[in-house]
Amino acid sequence: MMLLPVRLTSHAILALGSLGALFGQETDLKDEDPAIPNIRLTEKNWGQGSPQDVVAILESTARQLFPYTGKKEWADVLVGKSPHGPVVLFRRGELGEYLVNLNTHDRFWCQYAFQFAHEIGHVICGFRKGDRSNLWFEETICEVASLFALEKMAMEWNQSAPHPNWKPYAVEFKKYAEQRISKHRLPESHTLAQWYEERASMLKAKADDRDSNTRMATALLPLFRKYPIGWEACTFLNLRKTKQPKSFETYLKEWLENCSSVEQRAFVRKVSQSFGHVLPPESNGPLNSSTEIK
Repeated sequence: MMLLPVRLTSHAILALGSLGALFGQETDLKDEDPAIPNIRLTEKNWGQGSPQDVVAILESTARQLFPYTGKKEWADVLVGKSPHGPVVLFRRGELGEYLVNLNTHDRFWCQYAFQFAHEIGHVICGFRKGDRSNLWFEETICEVASLFALEKMAMEWNQSAPHPNWKPYAVEFKKYAEQRISKHRLPESHTLAQWYEERASMLKAKADDRDSNTRMATALLPLFRKYPIGWEACTFLNLRKTKQPKSFETYLKEWLENCSSVEQRAFVRKVSQSFGHVLPPESNGPLNSSTEIK
């Protein structure tokens, strides 16, 4: 099993070390094997990328996200290839598997990770058919998932890559994420709430405007870095999605009401505040110091 060789400079190695400082202690997982779904390929031809290597990359990507959801059992994920991808299909496999198509090949491992993490984001958010008024928000969360996974993979591979000779590739994941972040920052003149308000109508009409999604994702990423319980909260995002259009504020309120814990709701309030919406406080009083997000 081989990855493309990379040359590491002293700056690159130091950069990997500094990346760890971005993630709070809350992001540490237990030493036990994380709960990720079984991932199987339905496509065998990935060019110069062997199926075994592709599965290893996809499993590594999945380890950066699924364990933070608090959910232990997920349906299997079947991964194919299509020029119309990347996409996760609404229809499911014969045994309820998630069906994901990627649009990459050979040994472009960063693309595999980036695309697959985005589709994992949809799975975590409980994607479903229905009103598309707020689909842009789910697409934004999926862009966060891609950046989050790439940064975490850089950290994981620097310490323990799937195979020892893959360790030098760790810095490439970080560089891939950094390039997207640096290219899609919000202008200094705007808060996320201001930037969203100016584009709300456009986002309703074009949910997958990648430039907009990524700019908002870059603004939200620090919250997910520090409080990865956000991925747990995201599993409740679309529980009440129907064909009936609803405002973004209503969508956020329903997300809050869907959540099952104080910590999840605290995270939803923080995200909502970022977009200029203040949601109702906990009915049983203020959060204590162990659960409040400050």
